[in-house]
Amino acid sequence: MGGLPYVFTDIMTYFTMLVGIYFPSVTGIMAGSNRSGDLKDAQKSIPTGTILAISTTSFIYLSCIVLFGACIEGVILRDKFGEAVNGNLVVGTLAWPSPWVIVIGSFFSTCGAGLQSLTGAPRLLQAIARDGIVPFIQIFGHGKANGEPTWALLLTAGICEIGILIASLDSVAPILSMFFLMCYMFVNLACAVQTLLRTPNWRPRFKYYHWTLSFLGMSLCLALMFICSWYYALIAMLIAGCIYKYIEYRGAEKEWGDGIRGLSLNAARYALLRVEDGPPHTKNWRPQLLVLLNLDNEQLVKHPRLLSFTSQLKAGKGLTIVGSVLQGIYLDKCTETQKAEENVKALMGVEKTKGFCQIVVSPNFRDGISYLIQSAGLGGMKHNTVLMAWPQSWKQTENRFSWKHFVDTVRETTAAQQALLVAKNIDLFPTNQERFTEGNTDVWWIVHDGGMLMLLPFLLRQHKARTTENGWDLVF
Repeated sequence: MGGLPYVFTDIMTYFTMLVGIYFPSVTGIMAGSNRSGDLKDAQKSIPTGTILAISTTSFIYLSCIVLFGACIEGVILRDKFGEAVNGNLVVGTLAWPSPWVIVIGSFFSTCGAGLQSLTGAPRLLQAIARDGIVPFIQIFGHGKANGEPTWALLLTAGICEIGILIASLDSVAPILSMFFLMCYMFVNLACAVQTLLRTPNWRPRFKYYHWTLSFLGMSLCLALMFICSWYYALIAMLIAGCIYKYIEYRGAEKEWGDGIRGLSLNAARYALLRVEDGPPHTKNWRPQLLVLLNLDNEQLVKHPRLLSFTSQLKAGKGLTIVGSVLQGIYLDKCTETQKAEENVKALMGVEKTKGFCQIVVSPNFRDGISYLIQSAGLGGMKHNTVLMAWPQSWKQTENRFSWKHFVDTVRETTAAQQALLVAKNIDLFPTNQERFTEGNTDVWWIVHDGGMLMLLPFLLRQHKARTTENGWDLVF
């Protein structure tokens, strides 16, 4: 440094980078949980050991900060390369009886931390692989007869070797910090979600636990990720999102369920309770359809174009319930009911009709239709419109009862104060893949209801498909 009175600090040394470098030294909080299978009483040992370990290490680290600040000039502390002490360690200069005490101590400390990670991480990876949650890592669930995770240990050692080959602590430490913080963030999030959902199998026994502590820990971890390195944080979250989507689509379903599904159920319950069970305002009205399908003897849909019309009318919005009736006794029709439901759901997938399927078994066809009209839906999410096909060949002898069922359905719908859509020549209706620019749709508006049903022709015009040249009729 020559005769300069002050030491120049490294321009790359700043607070956020130091946090990223320092944080991996305090990431042993999950060590007890990772070895829970080897503990005699994990429920007692993990909280006690973790809290005592955190208290001890925090006291030592804070004491070192105070002692360093009292014994060493601040400008020397900020000298990254130790030029002020001839390239030696500042702590070694203060050490007694020899600077080698610090070197040897650092070596054993590093070995201890590495062995701790090589002990806990492979077991955690082996447990995840054995659960079959992530299919492509199932090979790492194999190990020795005594349970030692051989394959998982080899993968962990390979990852560690990559970090060693990078040969730059300043580059490796922020990456490690991101994944540690993300791990702790999701652990806190899982604890908070399970507590808010009041999941029966989530029963924390720690006396002072509260979900707000988990939420606070999650918020601090997320904030610290972006404070350390916002681009590393975005990359880590992108990787986590990709892994989650992979598990969602390819992973195995386990008996402990999914927290996201629990949140969805809770949100759905809250929304249903908030929806008023009463007549909606005209501005909020939209067709919420109960689509009545007829099935043949093979439980196949007779008029599949009725679902094409439904998807074009709804465009994925609002409520759609696709219902059908099987005549008979439910105990005798269980297999046929499942087959009918599978066929209807498959057709809904082909026609891109988003909604729910409901198959009713009734001794009488007319009563089954009445049950659907009365009971389909839940709470405020009930249908306000019934959609059905015009009865075909109703004058023929073998179909002499079809007109009577049709009239009874009209009367049932009217008694329920619901709109009725009857599509004639529905088999001529275009599919979702067809496009037509010519033709017409005849709308017979029989009942004056304030103009709400005039929305239906407008909704039909919003879809890319149009009517065929032959035309077809829609009766209100």
